[in-house]
Amino acid sequence: MPGIKMGKRPRWAPLLPQILKSYGYMSYHSGKWHIDGSPEEGGFDRSWGRHKQGCDWDRYFDSKSWKEDEFSAPIESGKPYYSTVAIADHAIQCLRLHERDHKEKPFFQYMAFYSPHFPLHAMKQDIETYRDAYHEGWDAIRKRRWKRLKEMGIVQASLSERESEIVPDWNLKPDQLQERIGEGEVAYAVAWNSLTQEQKDFQASKMAIHAAMITRMDSEIGRVIQQLKDMGVYDNTLIMFMSDNGASAEQIIRGDGHDPEAPSGSAKSYLCLGPGWSTVANTPFRFHKHWTHEGGISSPLIVHWPKGISAQGELRHDPTHFIDFVPTVLDLVGRKKHQGSQQNPGPERPGLSLLDAFNKNSVVTHESLWWYHKGNRAIRMGDWKLTGRKGKAGEWELYNLKLDRSETNDLAAKRPEKVKALAKRWASMAQKFSDDLNHDAQ
Repeated sequence: MPGIKMGKRPRWAPLLPQILKSYGYMSYHSGKWHIDGSPEEGGFDRSWGRHKQGCDWDRYFDSKSWKEDEFSAPIESGKPYYSTVAIADHAIQCLRLHERDHKEKPFFQYMAFYSPHFPLHAMKQDIETYRDAYHEGWDAIRKRRWKRLKEMGIVQASLSERESEIVPDWNLKPDQLQERIGEGEVAYAVAWNSLTQEQKDFQASKMAIHAAMITRMDSEIGRVIQQLKDMGVYDNTLIMFMSDNGASAEQIIRGDGHDPEAPSGSAKSYLCLGPGWSTVANTPFRFHKHWTHEGGISSPLIVHWPKGISAQGELRHDPTHFIDFVPTVLDLVGRKKHQGSQQNPGPERPGLSLLDAFNKNSVVTHESLWWYHKGNRAIRMGDWKLTGRKGKAGEWELYNLKLDRSETNDLAAKRPEKVKALAKRWASMAQKFSDDLNHDAQ
């Protein structure tokens, strides 16, 4: 968007560990780092990830050893390495050192797995678990997932249509995929029954790898949970598990490329989930990561805190956002407002604390939520959502998410006054965020 400086935080925007230091917290980072500056500059006391030539999202099986101060985990010759395991290893080491050296202090552990981000890399034994699980195909599995989501009460929405033409414009083209990967690869989310047997087998193997990546991540999170139990702090530790904003329909090849002769999911392969299975992963919503329809902005959140949350196993449906994470943690430590330093106060932050929402529904109410990503844009106010796609600057789609969270009934033509009001609000907020991001102390 014109006028916004992208990629660098202004001085009034400290990271959470910097704020938590004044409350006596020790902060640790393990895994992915996708923010300007280093984790140490952002206030973390210990850190290991890609920025230190550690785990690399382009190669789950290839990394240099991590080494910090007096402890390290060397990669022994011939010893299997997998980044999801290594990230959990590092987090566990951080917690053990905290127990040894700073037991009297509270801690913040940020653990960011690359899984299940592309490429599709998984341990062979994990892949075998799902080897025959997905031959039924994405159409049948998507319908079954939708029914289960409804039965569990997670969503009450219709199943959107599979939209085969929707893929990122930077994807490899069909002929490139065939040439570089093989005859089994598919460029679009077409009907499963239209695929050849070779394509069905290849696609089923890709989803098996994706499932294996998630299963391994789940197991490694379990090891970290056990460490908290061993330390005696499990019941009084707030655990928040959040996933990325929608499964990705990307199909690209990065790094040192893809070897078509290598087994799928192995170190020399480079495969992506693709739009067929991404449509399944985003059930029942439309589109994928990158777009601002629900399939591209919905992120699951699981919260666990026995000593702080009286409710157990319940669902919450208040519309919230990643911007609410920091205010929630600051509310937990007793700081009611998220603001910059006295020298660089900056603008008022839009996020809200979710602490009350942990115990009951309908307590967190945003006046609006706003999105913009590479030309795709959206705004939500109450039950109404306005969304627009890249390349269609003057065109908006309007949905009532209370009645139609799958965004299957565009009401823009029937409610032009609502479109106009929300579009005006979107533009006003775009200008505000532009001014805020460009604002800095003189």
